[in-house]
Amino acid sequence: MIFTEEWLRQYVNPALSTDELAEALTMAGLEVEEVTTAAPAFTGVVVAEVLTCRDHENSDHLHVCEVNAGTGETLQIVCGAPNVKAGIKVACATIGAVLPGDFRIKKSKLRGVVSMGMLCSTRELGINENHDGIWILPDDAPVGTDIREYARLDDAKIELKLTPNRGDALSVVGVARDVHAITGAPLILPSMAPVPATCECRLPVEIQAPDLCGRFSSRVIRNLNPKAKTPEWMKSRLERAGQRSVSALVDISNYVMLELGRPTHFYDIKKLNADRLTVRWARDGESVKLLNGETVELTPWYGVICAGDEPECLAGIMGGDRSSINDETTDLFIESAFWFPKAIQGRCRKLNFSTDAAYRYERGVDYASTAEHLEYITQLVLDICGTPETKVGPVEDVVANLPERAPVKMRVDRCCKVVGVDIPLESMEESFKRLGFEYTLENGVFTVVPPSFRFDIEIEEDLIEEVARLWGYEKLPDRPPLARIAMKPSREERRSAHALRLEMADLGYQELINFSFVPEEWEVAFAANEKPIRLLNPIASQLSVMRTQLIGGLVDILRYNLNRRAERVRVFELGRVFFPDTSVEEGPWTVKGVRQPQHIAGLAYGTADDAQWGVPARRVDFFDVKGDVERLIRPLKARFVKESFPALHPGRSAGIYVGEKRIGFIGELHPRVMQQFDLTHAPVVFEVAVDPLMELPLPDYKPVSKFQPVTRDLAVVVPADLEVQVLFDAVAAAKKKDLRLAPLTDFRLFDLYRPKEGEGAGEKSLAFAIELNSRTDEALNDEQTEGAVRAILEVLEEKGARLRQ
Repeated sequence: MIFTEEWLRQYVNPALSTDELAEALTMAGLEVEEVTTAAPAFTGVVVAEVLTCRDHENSDHLHVCEVNAGTGETLQIVCGAPNVKAGIKVACATIGAVLPGDFRIKKSKLRGVVSMGMLCSTRELGINENHDGIWILPDDAPVGTDIREYARLDDAKIELKLTPNRGDALSVVGVARDVHAITGAPLILPSMAPVPATCECRLPVEIQAPDLCGRFSSRVIRNLNPKAKTPEWMKSRLERAGQRSVSALVDISNYVMLELGRPTHFYDIKKLNADRLTVRWARDGESVKLLNGETVELTPWYGVICAGDEPECLAGIMGGDRSSINDETTDLFIESAFWFPKAIQGRCRKLNFSTDAAYRYERGVDYASTAEHLEYITQLVLDICGTPETKVGPVEDVVANLPERAPVKMRVDRCCKVVGVDIPLESMEESFKRLGFEYTLENGVFTVVPPSFRFDIEIEEDLIEEVARLWGYEKLPDRPPLARIAMKPSREERRSAHALRLEMADLGYQELINFSFVPEEWEVAFAANEKPIRLLNPIASQLSVMRTQLIGGLVDILRYNLNRRAERVRVFELGRVFFPDTSVEEGPWTVKGVRQPQHIAGLAYGTADDAQWGVPARRVDFFDVKGDVERLIRPLKARFVKESFPALHPGRSAGIYVGEKRIGFIGELHPRVMQQFDLTHAPVVFEVAVDPLMELPLPDYKPVSKFQPVTRDLAVVVPADLEVQVLFDAVAAAKKKDLRLAPLTDFRLFDLYRPKEGEGAGEKSLAFAIELNSRTDEALNDEQTEGAVRAILEVLEEKGARLRQ
């Protein structure tokens, strides 16, 4: 929101300097982002009159002018502007003037003719970017007056950075209300005197969607002057507020929006081929061409204003091209309506453009003053564009559904407790009075009825905020902490998610942070999820659903790196995934019906090691990443069970288990997904849930045996399709029951042999290393050692193994 200090002080004029005013607004919650003057610093420029103007003898575009600059002598100035002519008032930089950019004006010669100054354009003075010619001033501009004084170029432009809840401050009058509340300076609002009707011209309006439009005020005005010029005071205010002057009628509409915060729309009533307007939700298949030239395909999500039954405008967003006003418009239909914020929010983002009107309606516009503001607009139109033949129709005010503003209660004690200061009761009352809030006070409780222009007042904390900011945040005392700051001890049986990040970094992986919303096709490809959680208002059309897996983001980044000639990629991400779950209740960190666990996923692509002379190059495989996963979750013990998953190769994937619970998966990417993402080789990926990895077993002290361990090797032949994990599980289960296995401290596979075709088809040889150690004060004897080995062999034989000869 940009406005000028002079414009603001027309309505409220506190005894504060510009800097003090900006500080007061900032401390009251309306952050002043920047304060600049209407024009940068320059000197020596005055109002002058061009007495004569003739063509330069040695140039086809220069002119030689005789100029009266109020110095007592006529100045000869050479000017190349196409719009210079005798009899006009201009901005003249005299000898010695310093223009923006430290450009100094000196006596000079142009094509042999002496020039004693310079006639300036607004761009040369830094006022705007208009360079069509020199700046022509009104005929009544006093010659010799400093141009900064005459054009009020030292007027400060104030830019506010507003929070979304303060839609009421998107107008000069709204800011003036706050300045009045902050300083107590008198508030003078614009006159809204009714303009009497002089004819019975009407265009009926029917509201068929009361959840879209709550109130629609309108009026017909005929026989206007379409060639009327915008007054300089209005044009100046608009330009300094960042609005380009277009035409008188367009400028009036923009001016009222900036001044009162009331977006309006002007129709050329002669172009409306209908005897009534209808406000309704759009229908599938309808379209409308807008003022920006775009034709929008409509759905029932959008509101429209129809001429008869044909969509004419996009409700609350932009007018239609067909009924737009131009320099030939003489008959006008003015719309001043209230659109519900929820009926406007998100529509501009969907259409990939934004408008000032929608920006305000999304935040809430005063619904109680549509008719009053219509009277104010009417008066401006008559004053600027009116003619003796102008006819004004009566105000049509259709009320369908106005918001109900429930009273909000604020406890005095609660306010003081939240703010942390005993604010006097009189100060609270004064705050509500200055803000224009209707209130009652009974038994230490304020009951406040929010005004129609303050959509942000809904709960007790909103009123506490108003009291606190008008009391003055700078008055809040600085209090040191009441307790000593101490570092909390970390729990030995639990680790943080950050520890997992550090482990992945140690393994050579780089961390990614991706959006939690992903394309819907990713959910189908990577999780076979046909019904993901959909976003109501996605930031982009392709990012339309919430993710249930992290692999999609990793593969997408892999493709991004491969397109930039990366050959070896190691990436991981730790983030939340989202599953529908009706058992989940609403909470401070949860959403009702949505489970949001944290997962950690990794991807490895390319060679197993960086290129080096000591190790032959080979591609990363399943077992490389399996080792990374084991290091990630240690000291927990992982089991890997052959299983299939939607995004993984059916013969090269496994489920990851801790105990009896599956916590994730690992494997090569499915060839179908590789083709979808244009990958030459299959990356190896994994994804595990974070919560099961957080709990760690507490250290359990066991004395070191005084005796040396006994080692044995055991080689067995098993069916080729038998998983080694089955044998490990069987031995681990037997150890709990068979006392002969009490000394067993380690049982691991160290060799695998697959016979060539014809030698032993359908079988494989496994060699295990067995380590035994005494748990007593006596060394193991041969009988105990052989008994343990026989017990292990018996277990393996039960699973189909036989001792290798």
